[in-house]
Amino acid sequence: MISPAPIASTQDHLDIEDIRDNLVLLKDGSACLILQTTAINFSLLSEGEQDATIYAYAGLLNSLAFPVQILIKSTKKDVTSYLSLLNAQKQKIANQLLKTQLEKYQKFIQSIVANNEVLDKKFYLIIPFSSLELGISSTLSSSFKKSSGLPIPKDQILTKAKNSLIPKRDHLISQLTRLGLKTKQLTTPELIKLFYQAYNPDSGSIDFSETAGYDAPIVGANISNEEPKNEVKP
Repeated sequence: MISPAPIASTQDHLDIEDIRDNLVLLKDGSACLILQTTAINFSLLSEGEQDATIYAYAGLLNSLAFPVQILIKSTKKDVTSYLSLLNAQKQKIANQLLKTQLEKYQKFIQSIVANNEVLDKKFYLIIPFSSLELGISSTLSSSFKKSSGLPIPKDQILTKAKNSLIPKRDHLISQLTRLGLKTKQLTTPELIKLFYQAYNPDSGSIDFSETAGYDAPIVGANISNEEPKNEVKP
């Protein structure tokens, strides 16, 4: 009797090998570093401020000697928790006039959400590390991507990726500061949350702050016939 072929898991269809040390490692041996930055309303700036911003942005572009990917992520804003907070605060207010004003504000927020799509925009900059920087040809890198292993040990890839990406990160943050933008590198939990929400847009809010004990950022199901035990481990 021919045994059925194993069913591929979701991870087998993704290009991500691992998320570690604040970097995203791909199956072909390449990696990337992701920065999150703020935004400015250009139309609200004075003419002098607009000119200074344009010159600073031109300087940023001219200073780049490496590729950068810009990603804008728009998600529908969930104001449920904010409305709950307003409702809780309303119960604590003794002054009837203040309570009435808060009720009007609460109804105003509800009407905005009901009649308009409130979006939360986040801005990311991705700095890539190519597997070619490992001294591996594109053909060989592609063959490793299709197989189950990396071209060289994971720790070596991460070390080389950090040596290449960290100076580029520092340069980009410095240039963005001249534009008046605040920029930070996403940590491992933040990267896991970013990709999880990208692949599961209806997942809602999940806390990824505690990753200790994870063998991999994406964990498959472990189904067992044993009865669950009410056991708490430290």
